[in-house]
Formats: sequence, C-alpha cells, structure tokens
Amino acid sequence: MASVLIRNARLVNEGRVFDADLLVDHGRIVKIAGSIDGENATVEIDASGQWLLPGMIDDQVHFRDPGAPEKGSIYSESRAAVAGGITSFMDMPNTHPATLTLAALADKKRRAAMHSVANYGFHFGVSNDNLDTVAALNPSDVAGVKVFMGASTGNMLVDDPRVLERLFAEVPTLLLAHCEHSPSIRLNESTFAERYGDNVPASAHPLIRDAQACFRSSSLAIDLAKRFGTRLHVLHLTTARELALFDDRPLAHKHISAEVCLHHLLFDDRDYPRLGNLIKCNPAIKTQADRDALRLALLSDRLDVIGSDHAPHTWAQKQQPYPQAPAGLPLVQHALPALLELVAEGLIPLPTLVAKTSHRVADLFAIPDRGYLREGYWADLVLIRPEPAGKAVDTQPVLAQCGWTPFAGRQFRHSVSTTLVSGQIAWHAESINDDCQGLPLRFMR
Repeated sequence: MASVLIRNARLVNEGRVFDADLLVDHGRIVKIAGSIDGENATVEIDASGQWLLPGMIDDQVHFRDPGAPEKGSIYSESRAAVAGGITSFMDMPNTHPATLTLAALADKKRRAAMHSVANYGFHFGVSNDNLDTVAALNPSDVAGVKVFMGASTGNMLVDDPRVLERLFAEVPTLLLAHCEHSPSIRLNESTFAERYGDNVPASAHPLIRDAQACFRSSSLAIDLAKRFGTRLHVLHLTTARELALFDDRPLAHKHISAEVCLHHLLFDDRDYPRLGNLIKCNPAIKTQADRDALRLALLSDRLDVIGSDHAPHTWAQKQQPYPQAPAGLPLVQHALPALLELVAEGLIPLPTLVAKTSHRVADLFAIPDRGYLREGYWADLVLIRPEPAGKAVDTQPVLAQCGWTPFAGRQFRHSVSTTLVSGQIAWHAESINDDCQGLPLRFMR
C-alpha cells in the first residue's frame, strides 16, 4: 500500500480550520503537522488552495445490488460515490432478495468485498415474519436495522402494531425508521386520482405524501422508542413540523436521532415543474419553507447527520407517467459538491457540514477510527478544490449505472479533486483507480 504525503492543505476537522501537511502510511494517518519533511512518500500531492476533509460517511444508500443491475450495483455506485467525496456507505436492505436473512447479508458483504472501491456496511431489514432473526442479530454484524413504517416496499412494510411493539422492544442495535403513514397516503392518492384520472402531475407528489403523513408516522416511532428505550434513528426528515419532535442537544446525550438528506436541503416544490419525476422520492421533497427549516436546523443539534438516500432508477422508468414512475434519484456522485453550495451561500459553516457528514455519522454508528482527521485513524480523505468560475456538472460523465443526474445543467463552486479510501487513492485527476478496495466498516457496540 502506497504512502501518501499531502502538502499545503487546509484541514477542516473537529470545528477547526488550519493549514498543515498530512502523511498516510499503511492505510492510516500517521502524522499531521505544519510541515512534514524527510519522508520519502510514494505519492506526494500539493494541495495548495484546497480543503482537506474527512470523507463523507453516507448512512443511507440503495445500490440495487443484488437484483436490479440495470439500475445500479455495488461496482458502479461505489465508483460514483468516491467521485462525490463519499468514502464509506451503508446500504439499505430493500434489494432483491431483501436483506432479511443472514444468508442475504453475507451475500451482500461478499459482493462488496469483490467490487466496492468505498468502505461498506449493510443495514438489516425487518418484515412481519423475521423478528426472531432480528432479535438474535449480533450488533457488530450490521450497520443498523431498517424498518419501513409506511411506504410499501414489497414485504418489508411493517404496520402491524404488535409487530412494531415487539421490534422496538427487542431490536438489539440501532433502529432506523422510514416514517410515512400509508393510510393517509392512500387516501390522498384516491383524491388526486378522482381529480386528475390517469394524468396526476408530479407536482402532486408532496401533496399526496404530505407533511401530515410524515408527522403521524414519525410521532408514532418516537413514542414507541420512548416507551421501550429504543435507540432510534429517524431517516430523511422533510418537514418543519417534524423537527419539533427531536431534542436540540448533542448526539452523545440522546437516544433518538435524526437524518436529513441532501436533496431535501437543495430542492423544493418549485422544482417539480422543471424536473418532474426526476425528483420524485419518498418521502417527498416539500415546500421552500420546509427546506429552509431543515437548513436552519443543521446549525443546531436537532439534525444529527446528512445522508444521500441515493436510489437510482433508469431514465426510461422515470419517463413514465407520474403514478407509475418509481421514487428515488441518484445523488452520490455530486454529494459533497452539492452540499458545499450551502457553505458557499453562507447558510452553514464548513466545520458544521463536516461534522454532519463525517464526525457525527461515525459517532452514531460506533465506527472506530474513521470520520475524523486524527493520527492513527484510517485515511478516508477528500481534497476539495474551489471552482471560482463554477464547474458544470455536465462536463463530467455520470458514473452511476442509470446514466443521469438531477443536477444536470447546474454548476458547483467546488469539486472533488482527490479521494482516499483506507489510505488508497480511489479518485484523482477525474479518474477512478480500479485497484482501490474498500474495507468493511466495523461497528463497536
């Protein structure tokens, strides 16, 4: 494994921004100092004018592997991820077959060991009939346990109150919840179908999967977590109203945490006329007021982490009429450049963004030796280059298997120049290093 010396970088870590050199050897950060001399590193990178960040740890992706190779695979999507500054990912269980058994979990780990250029972990799924398996899980074997408390996903929708109560009482590790109230959604769907027939517009999506449907489900999840003492992580908040359900205090002092996803921070319902089904996702992108409330909540401890919920579908699938078009969009390739627009606009300080995309994710999932720029830690690193004239998204090939991005036509004011994964160069000079091999994430619980 090559040693790498990064010179003249501006490091962003644990609330500080400072100039330093950083030396990597045998996959780990071995020295951080104002100037590092006398080292014969295999690779030297002059990072003058660039920020050096810990790589983003994405707590929620859908890499579609196994079961939907036309949409994505661990091979294709991990390459898109490192191009976007993501060095580690945690993949969701709603694949084909779903990750509802230990055999399915082992198969996904095997696939990642063969094909992933990013570090990897996997969430385990819950159905109405696998609670014995969930209760017996070794907490160190999975990133978390995912429950769909709404939004039908094959046999993974769990809406039986008795099953939910047992799950919250017996889950042995962090429980992640997708919260939407399905009966409310079905009622709204019927109302819009009566009004529009087969021509329901994509702009109806946030009205069908509305704020009330989210609030009813997330309220239930939090009530159950408080009743049973469950360590709960509520995924992809989309509404201002839901924010009041969460405490504004440091992650270490609470057992109910919350995630926001980058598309809910960067789009709002004014974008449906232009993008239509391309931004159809569950839960839905909602109003500008909701978006602004989520942005503001990042400045406090009410929102703990930022994820992507990368969920690709083919272009042809997205061109179907709104009721048939699947929900989800590809996001990992542009994750950090897109989020850095919030920094460029003065809406969030860069150290806060780093905390929500790296530090707090490592803390929440108990991932040792990652998520920080510290001597002895794994070298999961991202160099960010400013682009004063703006860099057009369309100048870079789309690496995700689906071949499209909702950011087409946009320009970003920062780009990812280099990504290191466990000390290996994974992305540099606009190119993937196929020799890079991500490592399995460890969960110290």
